[in-house]
Amino acid sequence: MTENISVFLAFSAGLLSFLSPCVLPLVPSYFGILAGVGLDIKGKPLLLWTSFGFIMGFSAVFVLLGILLNSIFFLMGNVVFYINIAAGIIVIILGFNIIFNFIPFLNYEKRPFLRTGPKTNDSNDRPGLLRGMIAAFLGGAAFAAGWTPCIGPVLTGILLLAGQSGKTGIAVFYLCVYSAGMGIPFFLCALFFNLFLKAGARIKSYLPLIQRISGILLIVIGVMILTGNYSALNVHLQKLFPG
Repeated sequence: MTENISVFLAFSAGLLSFLSPCVLPLVPSYFGILAGVGLDIKGKPLLLWTSFGFIMGFSAVFVLLGILLNSIFFLMGNVVFYINIAAGIIVIILGFNIIFNFIPFLNYEKRPFLRTGPKTNDSNDRPGLLRGMIAAFLGGAAFAAGWTPCIGPVLTGILLLAGQSGKTGIAVFYLCVYSAGMGIPFFLCALFFNLFLKAGARIKSYLPLIQRISGILLIVIGVMILTGNYSALNVHLQKLFPG
């Protein structure tokens, strides 16, 4: 039961990150850029491939961050107990900040992938599928590294949750589930782009509510880290990921 709840929380965190006010409204812009690496939006097959490359890019960065933090926790040895307490408190504070916005500097954001517009649709300017996917992968990596205000706090909660496990396999597992929560809806929006454009306007009115739900979810994760309620889950996952 604990394992199912935790997987649900990690996936929900990724989904809420996708639905956050600083990601969802700009998804059409991302698709315009992703399509611009070779074809216009009507070239859906290429858009699907570049969207997949974009998802792999931000997923790779998330997983690498999870492995790095997990290694740091492992090197700290017996200090991890106190780190978990501090991590739980930090995550709870981040959750409250998402709801009440009392730490303004956390709203600073970078959007490196949006600094360049889509390429022209001239046939001579089309770099091809492979180069398009590589560009999309790098764009996804830049997205993960530079997009801080909305996904940053939630991602921090998942990273700290993964780090306290002490096992690399578990850290990778959590970050893969989180990435799936972000990546699956992103890919579905690319697949059903026209429907997404119609539904997007209606979803925007719910963004403040989605943001509050994200804050509440983060507080729940923080409390579970702080109280050590994930220890039982880690025992189960260590049997699956002994590395």
